[in-house]
Amino acid sequence: MDVLSDVIAIMRTGHPRSARVQWHAPWGQRFPAALGSAGFQVILQGTCWLTPPAGGAPITLSAGDIVFFPHGHGYGLADSPATPLAEPDCDPLEEAELYASASIGQPLHGTPTMTLCGGYQLDPTRAHPLLDDLPDMVHLPARLGHRAELRAAVDLLGSELDHPRLGTDTIVPALLDMLLLYILRAWFDEQPEQGTVTGWAAALADPAISAALHAIHRDPAHHWTVQTLAAHARLSRAAFSKRFTAMIGQPPLTYLTWWRMTTAARLLHESDAPLSEVAAHIGYTSEFAFANAFKREYGTAPGRYRRHNQAGARNEEQNSA
Repeated sequence: MDVLSDVIAIMRTGHPRSARVQWHAPWGQRFPAALGSAGFQVILQGTCWLTPPAGGAPITLSAGDIVFFPHGHGYGLADSPATPLAEPDCDPLEEAELYASASIGQPLHGTPTMTLCGGYQLDPTRAHPLLDDLPDMVHLPARLGHRAELRAAVDLLGSELDHPRLGTDTIVPALLDMLLLYILRAWFDEQPEQGTVTGWAAALADPAISAALHAIHRDPAHHWTVQTLAAHARLSRAAFSKRFTAMIGQPPLTYLTWWRMTTAARLLHESDAPLSEVAAHIGYTSEFAFANAFKREYGTAPGRYRRHNQAGARNEEQNSA
């Protein structure tokens, strides 16, 4: 898998949710912070005003605008900056396990504002620095002829919410994941020339470092060395190590070990594969060496980590039933 797909697959947990909402003026809604989550709003029709997560002056949003909140910070939407924001007595996303439609306010006159919102649960124990680099809010304004694939995903998702049919329960989560990837891709693609700027936006735009990262993510079990990764990057060993560390914030083999342990944690949480199989999957021929490396990263043995997390998952399922 490529880096971005891997990051989302590792961090995403549970089922994404979505709702299509008609807002009839006057209306104002506060969306509270939800740590361990990410969400988006797409303006399908009309206009509205956004109160950003960090406060400050409201921002006007128009049809086609997309706003993404990668860190689960709270924000507000309203028909006018003068309209008070009501505390939510119900959250459309909380009302449905997968998808919902709602109409809020009295449709007395005027054209309503229509939004498409979605929410994702993220596992904070598997947080990836790529998402940490994102701002509190990503605003992708509508521009004619731009991001056709993103607009197509929005249209498909809206159609499924409007007219649920056979297969919708499988299609909607897939479209929500697709939409998340398109949003992130659009943000990374639109970053300016990096120059001396560091971080994941710079790393993914750098052909050499990006090639090394994709090699790690495609085959974490490979016996990678700084030299073999440098060969993928087509740089000398010293130049590659220096550039990788400056952009990613840690040396190549430190990142490799961290990613292997993160992948192992997901496998332990989501499967019953023997520890020896998990160890081999991430490049350890010795179960003992794997257990020691895992304990250094997570502070507990792999078997105990698995029992604790699977017990927690069962409790969550019972509580939601």
